[in-house]
Amino acid sequence: MSWLCAQRARRLAGECGFTMIEALVALALAAFLLATLATVTAQWLPRWKAGFGRAQNADLMGVGLDRIAADLAAAEYAGPGDGTQLLFQGTPDSVTFVRSAVGPNASAGLEIVQLAETENKRGTVLTRTRAAFVPDATRDALNDGAIEFTNPVVLVRPPYRVSFSYTGRDGRWRETWDDASQLPAAVQIAVRSAGAEQALALSTAVLLNVNAPAECARSTKPDCGPGQSKPEQVPSPVPGDGGLRSGG
Repeated sequence: MSWLCAQRARRLAGECGFTMIEALVALALAAFLLATLATVTAQWLPRWKAGFGRAQNADLMGVGLDRIAADLAAAEYAGPGDGTQLLFQGTPDSVTFVRSAVGPNASAGLEIVQLAETENKRGTVLTRTRAAFVPDATRDALNDGAIEFTNPVVLVRPPYRVSFSYTGRDGRWRETWDDASQLPAAVQIAVRSAGAEQALALSTAVLLNVNAPAECARSTKPDCGPGQSKPEQVPSPVPGDGGLRSGG
């Protein structure tokens, strides 16, 4: 009886098990599937990482551009002494101006803001720095480096770069603004990829909210202040740009 049971057990084991050939074929199929998956992943993953990096850079650029636009729109008529000499200087790669202090650690009053390109380990970046505004802050002190700017914040990172241009009431754009008697009517922010000449669609222009000294609020003269009125139409030098922004 025990012999019959043993024979039956061996027969059932042979019917339910795998042969060596079947096991090798299964292993070969599994290896083929894993190799195919690895090949597809190796091709897809770098493209996904590159696309994610571009999207992240574009988001950071948008946040930085909004910060720049909000700062420029808030530029004030302020300068040393009686305020006849405005503290506003603009070049293609930097702009310095006075605005109301803003930020979690800022005190009430005015501050001098400088948006300028600097070099760091990642390349050329646009950094926002600020300094407390005092009545004796002059253009000479600014040019001589006597004003100490602190709290650097990077607003634009590679692969993007920005350049500034300025227009007055005449609607003519220029690369620099050094008019000590009035603020520009608008500032254009041109965004480019590193090494490219053509401006991107992110580029925009910002209208300054303040267009006349505070004294003009009490004056009845229609021509108070050299920069009392904005141009009826400020042409944008960038086709397909983001339009004119009036503030943050």
